[in-house]
Amino acid sequence: MAAGDIKTINRDVPLDRVRNIGIIAHIDAGKTTTTERILFYTGKSYKIGDIDEGDTQMDWMAQERERGITIVSAATTTFWTVSDPNSPVSAGSYRINLIDTPGHVDFTAEVERSLRVLDGAVTVLDAEETVQSQTETVWRQADKYKVPRIIFVNKVDKLGANFEGTVKAVIDRLGANPAVMAYPIGAENTFKGVVLLLERQAYIWQGDETGAKYEITDVPADMKDKAEEWRAKLVEQICETDDVLLGKYLAGEEPTLVELKTALRKATIGYKLVPMYSGASLRNKGVQPLLDAVIEYLPSPVDIDHVKGINPKTGEEVERKTINEEPFCSLAFKIQTDPHVGRLTYVRIYSGKLTAGQSLYNATKDKEERASRMLLMHANKREEIDTAYAGEIVALVGLKEATTGNTLCEKANPIVLESISFPEPVISLAIEPKTKVDQEKMGYALSKLSDEDPTFRIKTNHETGQTIIAGMGELHLEIIVDRMKREFNVEATTGAPQVAYKETIKKLADGEGKYIRQSGGRGQYGHCLIHIEPQPRGTGNEFVNAIKGGAIPAEFIAPIDKGIKEALENGVMASYPMVDVKITLYDGSYHDVDSSEMAFKIAGSMALQHAVKLADPVLLEPVMKVEVSTPDDFMGDVIGDLSAKRGQILGTDKRGHLTIINANVPLAELSGYATKLRSMSQGRATYYMEPSHYEEVPKNIAEAIVAKSGKI
Repeated sequence: MAAGDIKTINRDVPLDRVRNIGIIAHIDAGKTTTTERILFYTGKSYKIGDIDEGDTQMDWMAQERERGITIVSAATTTFWTVSDPNSPVSAGSYRINLIDTPGHVDFTAEVERSLRVLDGAVTVLDAEETVQSQTETVWRQADKYKVPRIIFVNKVDKLGANFEGTVKAVIDRLGANPAVMAYPIGAENTFKGVVLLLERQAYIWQGDETGAKYEITDVPADMKDKAEEWRAKLVEQICETDDVLLGKYLAGEEPTLVELKTALRKATIGYKLVPMYSGASLRNKGVQPLLDAVIEYLPSPVDIDHVKGINPKTGEEVERKTINEEPFCSLAFKIQTDPHVGRLTYVRIYSGKLTAGQSLYNATKDKEERASRMLLMHANKREEIDTAYAGEIVALVGLKEATTGNTLCEKANPIVLESISFPEPVISLAIEPKTKVDQEKMGYALSKLSDEDPTFRIKTNHETGQTIIAGMGELHLEIIVDRMKREFNVEATTGAPQVAYKETIKKLADGEGKYIRQSGGRGQYGHCLIHIEPQPRGTGNEFVNAIKGGAIPAEFIAPIDKGIKEALENGVMASYPMVDVKITLYDGSYHDVDSSEMAFKIAGSMALQHAVKLADPVLLEPVMKVEVSTPDDFMGDVIGDLSAKRGQILGTDKRGHLTIINANVPLAELSGYATKLRSMSQGRATYYMEPSHYEEVPKNIAEAIVAKSGKI
């Protein structure tokens, strides 16, 4: 076998015995640690990987192992056997396709695209920190794609762990309806197992070694009353989701275990309830009941029985059932450059089946392609396969055109599935190659990396000739530069990070663009009149053609639109992109001989610049949602510092022995904040930030930015 290949796995599993799931959470909640335990207990690995030792299977990139964080989502396949006679699913072996996603907001694209193609997810929470900011973000992402979830409350053995407080936070902050299934026995250093409430059984783990050995006993005597109280609440919650069971319950008759579990499975898939488990992954406790829950309560591809899309030829909605007999359709959700096989395109197959070498139609781009090989991935190891079926996640080799969010299908039965939306970059920096040799390689490396990452953008500043790279945060761009060096041997120097400002307008205005050039022989003539108006924040730009009576011939409308779009890329204040502007083309004139597409393109650009200057242009800056966790002693200093950074304090919460300060702070003020916060709090405070929205820059600061740009 070639380097990085893995032994063949059994894929002859009925579709209802497949689970496509992701592990999602805030940074440091224990996603990768939980995933490593899952791989060990399912027999996928023979040694438990440890983040601190740098030998995890799913964090395989050198940067991930050095930093102890997940950067790219990694996919793997493993198996788990269910044998409970009261299970809502039939006994036997089940295949789990598992994706471990990053928790850091800089790599939010990895979470977004994973959730788009998964059937279910496990949300990992820290029992002391409860629901953190990034948890809220990934929860909303999962809501957007309607992904059923299970919650695993991890780190119940941690000092300050509060299981019941976590349940309350899930209700208050996530708006979820948690069904507590596994109540912890003990807390902090006395945590030793869980009570499975429905079964009235206790799972007790002996020691911390591998956690594979546990005994199933009766509920401890000192916990019986509490367990019965929580069980009664759980039974009532389940019965409320099913009319038949509710009738029994109100009649004073308790439904059977099978009935309760079957109703809970249905309620979980229908987003009515979220089963909630507890454990301590690092101490190898509580993972086996979680695995049972993944099989019993999360959907198979059969439960998500169809997918909807648009026929690109007719514009009508079409539906595909998740079965092998339907026409083939799939969604490309990730591009990766593999050092051994080249460009990999990860796809989720929604219907039909695919064979290696088969011709594919990219319905999004109206292009045909061929997948020369198909691979099943286990992190960065792979197994070659000949055929892939509905419900599977595979990597294709040989596709040149496909990018993230493209639909691949049969040409005879085209369909375009809902794509994946990604946030706009908020920070940029100039990058220059160190040597002439690096110069030639840098363009190739950057284009490969932007292929992989939809939130990473490259552009050239035409005035300075500099290459500008933009991303979701300083860490994001730091990793990109590091990957260029390691994977493509490109040495580069970078400038200081720059905030991604934008420009917009505050009032209505009209503009005229007239381009006339007479230079002997045929001249140039283009003339247009436009009306511009501001749109609500986040709407985007809109071009409306309101030309009547042929004042401008139809063939010149598109060039005017193009000229306007190019002018919007470089605003009139400080050359930042213009956003949220509606442009209406309402009049103009042309010359029978001298008018050309180029003349009208220039006229469109001139008209926009003229109108914008009259429309009260303003600068916008990205504002970050910041959450600082600090001991009480430093709370005053932290709040004072955030206020000095033009921060708007939204409120404070108590979480264990820490105070959580929530604020909105302009990104421009947060450069080097990690170091400042450490020195202010003797290294004891931590912070997390994510993009929130764009806001108008105060006048005095805007004037300084404009003066620096030298534009006006």
